[in-house]
Amino acid sequence: MNLKTQGFILLDVDVVALNNAGKSTSSNFDNAVATKKIYKNGRTYTYVSGQAWRYWWREALKLNHGWELSPVTREAKIAFTDANPIAYADDDVFGYMKAAKDVVRDEEGNPVLDKKGKEQKENVTVTRVSPLKNSVIVSVTGVSTVENWSSMARQEGDSVPYSKEEYSAIMKGMFSLDLAQVGTFANYNKTGFKNLTDEQKTAALEKGASEIEDTFVKNKFGEFQKLIRLEKSIRQKRIVETISALKTISGGAMQTNNMADVTPKFIILATTTSGNHPFSHIAVGEGQRSEKTVLNIVGIKEVLNDYKNQIIGTVFIGKRSGFLDEHNDELTKLATEFTNVKVLTINQAIDQYCEQVKTQLL
Repeated sequence: MNLKTQGFILLDVDVVALNNAGKSTSSNFDNAVATKKIYKNGRTYTYVSGQAWRYWWREALKLNHGWELSPVTREAKIAFTDANPIAYADDDVFGYMKAAKDVVRDEEGNPVLDKKGKEQKENVTVTRVSPLKNSVIVSVTGVSTVENWSSMARQEGDSVPYSKEEYSAIMKGMFSLDLAQVGTFANYNKTGFKNLTDEQKTAALEKGASEIEDTFVKNKFGEFQKLIRLEKSIRQKRIVETISALKTISGGAMQTNNMADVTPKFIILATTTSGNHPFSHIAVGEGQRSEKTVLNIVGIKEVLNDYKNQIIGTVFIGKRSGFLDEHNDELTKLATEFTNVKVLTINQAIDQYCEQVKTQLL
């Protein structure tokens, strides 16, 4: 089975500017910064880009789990990581694209020259579709931002005013982690599937990786393509640490003046056999102008019933005390009605799901 971790989170932030969008075009200040906003059904929603969330995630893995991040190389108008998922776990989990050519060398390591005396080069382009996919983090309800101004007044002469857009919101985000893809690599010539160079493939096999059949793809001879898979213990570690990083994730713009806690205050974690994310509409706006965030308990029950044949194991729901406490009784009843549901604290839900996923990994 091609199992996926499906995750849904809610954040609760006050007076923040988590992800800025450059110079404001609507402010009277010359030095004015706008926050990222999107419009839907005539209302304004603030959001954090998926790229920013991934940056926070990578940093949490580096700072709290000791991941050595893949070094970034910059050339002219492009930049790429080392694109070595054997050595760097973040290349494995977050994917990469590296278009490059290397000098061909002989057995003694000397460059091979062509007829004109120039070094021969070979294409070593590698790409990898990220096993970890995530949405943006967007406010559940419409948000009215506030422009607040500040001033740099410590220097002599006139002060230098500037402004920023701030807001308070409950925000939602989703992610999916392909459990079969983590630590598993193709190296056949197809965009997104040429994950390894021949040298990386050889190095992986020498370090204990094994070859398995890709039962979804055949070559021109009608034979299954081969995949390179790292040892189970390595794959388990990368998966567990990726999910566990949500307990300590931090980030966001203007943290010196607008520090915010961006760890989840509500989380759902489940393993499914489907790539479709089922938990997208379980937090909604309520009220005359949909200004209040509520949990759609009926929607959660609907997902649990509709996807019961695709959900593997226990569905873990975590909630921080003090956040949406009006739903406590409903969540308790939910765990009674559905025997495969556990309602816990945030960290308990993450930890217990990680223990479960270890047993589900092939």
